[in-house]
Amino acid sequence: MPIFIIGGKNLMFLDKKIIYIVDDNESVGRAIKILLTTFNFEVRTFTSAQSFFDSVSNNDPGCLLIDIHMPGIDGWAAHKRLLDSGSKRPVIFISADKHENAADRALKAGALGFLQKPFNCQALVDLISIVP
Repeated sequence: MPIFIIGGKNLMFLDKKIIYIVDDNESVGRAIKILLTTFNFEVRTFTSAQSFFDSVSNNDPGCLLIDIHMPGIDGWAAHKRLLDSGSKRPVIFISADKHENAADRALKAGALGFLQKPFNCQALVDLISIVP
């Protein structure tokens, strides 16, 4: 949804960045949504990668914040599916798993970033802010 800012005689339209959160832990998705909406992002949450794919087309704008370890389609497989479909959607992986190579693997796969849970809120906002 556009935001209208009225400054003197000028009227500007600013579109909110859309963030899709995919995490099988509903409370984690809800907490991240609350955080990001305070920074004026539009946020949609999903508890599975399949529900994300069923609801969001490749043509829909937005950044994907996705947990790595989930039942069904995990974060790695979801990212591969996006890439195979030709999607250029920016992806940020999140995980509570403490594997040292997860961050390297995410970046080598073309992700925008990787954040270890629990992560610094400002680090997430900073990553999202570099998305065009």
